[in-house]
Amino acid sequence: MFTKYGYSTLGIIAIIMFVFISVSLFVNNNFLKWFLIILPLIFLIFSLYFFRDPDRIAPKAENVVASPADGKVLFIKDVYDNKFINGKAKQISIFMSLLDVHVNRIPIDGKLVYLKYHKGEFVAAFEDKASGNNERCEFGIKSKYGKILFTQVAGFLARRIVYEIKPGDMVKIGERFGMIKFGSRVDIVVPEDWTAKVKKGEHVSAGETILFECTTCQQGRQD
Repeated sequence: MFTKYGYSTLGIIAIIMFVFISVSLFVNNNFLKWFLIILPLIFLIFSLYFFRDPDRIAPKAENVVASPADGKVLFIKDVYDNKFINGKAKQISIFMSLLDVHVNRIPIDGKLVYLKYHKGEFVAAFEDKASGNNERCEFGIKSKYGKILFTQVAGFLARRIVYEIKPGDMVKIGERFGMIKFGSRVDIVVPEDWTAKVKKGEHVSAGETILFECTTCQQGRQD
């Protein structure tokens, strides 16, 4: 299964592949002929792999936050968030390599009440400063267990952030909502009383791996 977010890119690559192969028909040099055939074929195969979109089974528990992205846990740290959480919080950052699935998923049931896009730089996504300097889009969900903030962060190669949710939307854990094309990072921030369930360096899966759990949270909490 391939993500719909990659159809336009795959279409462009298919056109380029057709042009290269058409040109190769008029080339007499065997090396150049095969180069024109094999190179676009390699790009097409890689792109089909990159835009794969496997099905996932979301956690059944409601008082948990699932990973919004596939990738490696870069950081688990205490932060102070004044954008949405408005207080002491915990952050997990996930680095998405070119080999990871890049479709992003909703981390918790709730209502999307905050969305802000920032233009920025394209520092390597594994750098700590990337979350504050790079092009990014921030999303805030108000769940029955509190506020959750997560951010799509463009990396050095990632030049396009894609999302299809808007403020006011009711969202469910595990739902697809967008992607970041070609290498990137996702940050997720929760209130300080949530407990991290993963470790630095661990590989996580979007929509399945539980990043945080809150055993002390009460339904109906709004802070």
